[in-house]
Amino acid sequence: MGLFDKFADIADLYAHLTKDGVAPVGTPIERVLSPTRGIVDGNEVILAGTNNYLGLTYDPACIEAGKAALDEEGTGTTGSRLANGSYQSHHALEAELSHAFGMRSAIVFTTGYQANLGVISTIVGRGDAIVMDADSHASIYDGAKMSGADVHRFRHNDAADLGKRVKRLKSKVGDLLIITEGVFSMLGDRAPIREIVEVKRESGAYLMIDEAHSLGILGSRGLGRAEEEGCLQEMDFVLGTFSKSLGSVGGYCVSDHAGLDAVRHSMRAYMFTASSTPASIATVRAALSVMQARPELRTRLRLHFERVYAGLKKLDFVLGPEPGPVVAARFEDPAEALCAWRRLLSAGVYVNLVVPPATPGQYSLLRCSLSAAHSDEEIDRILAGYSRIKS
Repeated sequence: MGLFDKFADIADLYAHLTKDGVAPVGTPIERVLSPTRGIVDGNEVILAGTNNYLGLTYDPACIEAGKAALDEEGTGTTGSRLANGSYQSHHALEAELSHAFGMRSAIVFTTGYQANLGVISTIVGRGDAIVMDADSHASIYDGAKMSGADVHRFRHNDAADLGKRVKRLKSKVGDLLIITEGVFSMLGDRAPIREIVEVKRESGAYLMIDEAHSLGILGSRGLGRAEEEGCLQEMDFVLGTFSKSLGSVGGYCVSDHAGLDAVRHSMRAYMFTASSTPASIATVRAALSVMQARPELRTRLRLHFERVYAGLKKLDFVLGPEPGPVVAARFEDPAEALCAWRRLLSAGVYVNLVVPPATPGQYSLLRCSLSAAHSDEEIDRILAGYSRIKS
């Protein structure tokens, strides 16, 4: 068997997806014009697949902060956080995150993926157990695998199933870590976090929540699903990313446990990678300030995703269970999903085509992610594009 033979099925799928035009996977966006417009295949399209939930990638304050950091501190740190890569701005962002969440400690990572990988693989190990939602992100699965702990999955968003599994495990393992997400990235559905907290309380387990797709969107201050449900202080670890609502790149973990500072010095994924660039940190700090100062962005985003969800429901698309920043239409046939994606693109609307094994089931998705920066006219055009699929 050759080195690359095991990738043959993936290569065949990609060749099939790309043979008749623009690639729906890794689609080349030739030029970005604004938070909601870009050029694809020579044509201007509405960007409705970017996770730019608050539209802050072009926010003037964020851009100016990034420019100033480039001028003052250069293009990169050229070192890890435990070597020369901890600038004053990195520590300032960690302090601002701690203050925002009302927690003792925060760690900033170079990517959101790295945050999950580093924290999960470090805080539990052999003799411990992880019980995670079956639909968890790949970074959660990878961190769990690297930890050496026993890994168990509970049925998606099923707190009763979680409770049964935790009850069976509690007397057989050391520490027990429950992991869920605030908003799940594929279908946009929300975790039943109050019920999960009850399982945590009864079992004495630790609880981690990934708020990647809910930071800036849910909660009275935009801190995510746990805040929305009044359970923020029940979270042992809150993780997330800067690459969605905050319009930049990076990740974070906040916790009220004093031990988090010791974890910082034990995470290989943190210790042996270069730290975030000064410009990235500066734009995140500015975006965090904008997020806190402008709750109307969350309000506008909610109006958009509720309208799109209702519109696609009226067109008889099969959707996730509730409206959210991600509105995903489900297709049983990948070929039908690909055809629908191309029809949307020809109508000037770019969304994400997601096919197995990236989806939770054996179905394919047209995954639309909305932004507060979308205009009402752009929402009209998005809905008109979907109506062409059904005509």
